Amino acid sequence: MLDIQAIRRQFPALQELYNGKPGIFFDNPGGTQAPQRVIDAISDYLIRRNANTHGVFETSRRTDIVIDHARQAAADLLGADVDEVVFGNNTTSLNFALSHALAAEFGPEDEIVLTRLDHDANIAPWLMMAEDRGAQVRWADIDVESCTLDMAHLHSLITARTKLVAVGYASNASGTINDVATIIDWAKAVGAYSFIDAVQYAPHGLIDVKALDCDFLACSAYKFFGPHVGLLYGKREHLNRLRAYRVRPAGAQAPDKWETGTKNHEGLAGVGAAIEYLAELGVCYGGANVDAPRRAKLQAAWPVIKAYEQMLVERLISGLQAIKGVHIYGITNPAEWQSRMATVSIRKENTTPQQLAEALAAANIFAWNGNFYAVALSERLGLEASGGLLRLGLVHYNTIEEIDACLHVLESVSF
Repeated sequence: MLDIQAIRRQFPALQELYNGKPGIFFDNPGGTQAPQRVIDAISDYLIRRNANTHGVFETSRRTDIVIDHARQAAADLLGADVDEVVFGNNTTSLNFALSHALAAEFGPEDEIVLTRLDHDANIAPWLMMAEDRGAQVRWADIDVESCTLDMAHLHSLITARTKLVAVGYASNASGTINDVATIIDWAKAVGAYSFIDAVQYAPHGLIDVKALDCDFLACSAYKFFGPHVGLLYGKREHLNRLRAYRVRPAGAQAPDKWETGTKNHEGLAGVGAAIEYLAELGVCYGGANVDAPRRAKLQAAWPVIKAYEQMLVERLISGLQAIKGVHIYGITNPAEWQSRMATVSIRKENTTPQQLAEALAAANIFAWNGNFYAVALSERLGLEASGGLLRLGLVHYNTIEEIDACLHVLESVSF
């Protein structure tokens, strides 16, 4: 079991006062807070290592070490090989870079399967590529009550003409965890690429790209307690074969060809530290040996994290269900909670999501309202014109007491 107070002491933001009171961070799907070791790693880089790469002098050599450490740590996090991990500004920019590279392989006879459950970062790049190449886009529908993918409908869309299936590992709005392993198998059966947006899943569960056998997967470090850096996994043969837009000295092989220009070195120092933080949880609470490989430590961390978050989401959903006029968009059946994360979106009768967010903000509870860039989902639910949703996103540094404070505010709000 996690020692939640010991964990919280590692996060300076959780000790900070905002308008004279501690903040309650339920805005985590939009970006998590960083532990002290991440902050220290970034500061240490800027003080002791700040240089460009591959020089013969000391600070440049130290920078090379930072990048190598971050790449190995990211590979351990994803279950990948080091030359299959690409760093970028964020997932969105990496997706656009990949869509540019893939575009040459698409034409009017090809089809792309997207879902109405996804963040627009896993929709817009493929829509624009389809428009440029004359390819056709087919949309997988959802069940509007549970905000889950209609798997039968999705499967029916994957045909011999399908060239790409792009799907999120988990929804940033409803918290739904998708059966991506099955979807990847369906894509492979027709020779299509599979692209997995794991941005929302990465803070909540272990990723294993080799076991999934996906072609590409992306996530962002600031969603798993690190800085603003994007991570892209691609199978080695794809990354080396595809034509990346790059400067000539960048090299012709992955990952260098995909990382043209100077990287965010201090951010990469933070990425490595964030993954080390997660691995340490596996030692402290998951029973991993301190000398075990980093991947083994991460494997030990996630069951403990998931069990704690499951307790949080049970408290949140049961509390919301007890509030008159609250409607939860997503899975609410306890028997199916293994298929959802601790991200819950709601509306309350006679209020708007913005009014709810403002009431929470007045109590120093930070939560997002709107569509969270899940525009297709907001439109499919018929909520886009009326302000979207209020989203409450929990991670393992949140507490039962914070949930109860949030529920108290939501119950009291009426207009």
